[in-house]
Amino acid sequence: MKHAAYCLFETPLGRCGIAWSEDNSEFPVTSLQLPEANDGLTESRIGRHSRAMEASDPPPAIRKIIQRICSHLEGKTQNFRDIPLDVDDASPFVQRVYDVARKIPPGKTITYGDIAKTMGHPDAVRAVGRALGRNPIPLIIPCHRVVAAHGKPGGFSAYGGRVTKAKLLALEGAVVNLCLELKTEA
Repeated sequence: MKHAAYCLFETPLGRCGIAWSEDNSEFPVTSLQLPEANDGLTESRIGRHSRAMEASDPPPAIRKIIQRICSHLEGKTQNFRDIPLDVDDASPFVQRVYDVARKIPPGKTITYGDIAKTMGHPDAVRAVGRALGRNPIPLIIPCHRVVAAHGKPGGFSAYGGRVTKAKLLALEGAVVNLCLELKTEA
């Protein structure tokens, strides 16, 4: 079983959590938790994802990542492609989805269909959406930069859903249409 740890940290969006593997001297990130409705929920989720019993002091490598995340959430756009990740528990297909998503530059968006086509599986749009919906490391694996067809925002599994997605994209200078279609009764 992998040895993991986590900590909580303050950001402009609220309290986040980050987990990392202690089995590797690079301390790869295993999970990132964006703020939940309250700090208790944030800690509960990151603790569950990391399987660690309690929060730990982060090693210097993780402290640097936390600083970069905070800078990004302050509007000082960061590119997180160089951060080591541990997503070994994901299937090869899901790992490939994450790899393609990590290549999306800050401030840009692509569609779920674009990712499926890039992977050589143009009919796998829903599978791409499911993979990104289970993304354990949002922001670093920038699933918020993936939108639905025709400029629609698509989903976002973090607390706040589409509103949080729009905030993250706005911090990066990207624009996404959050208008929801309203059904009218006859």
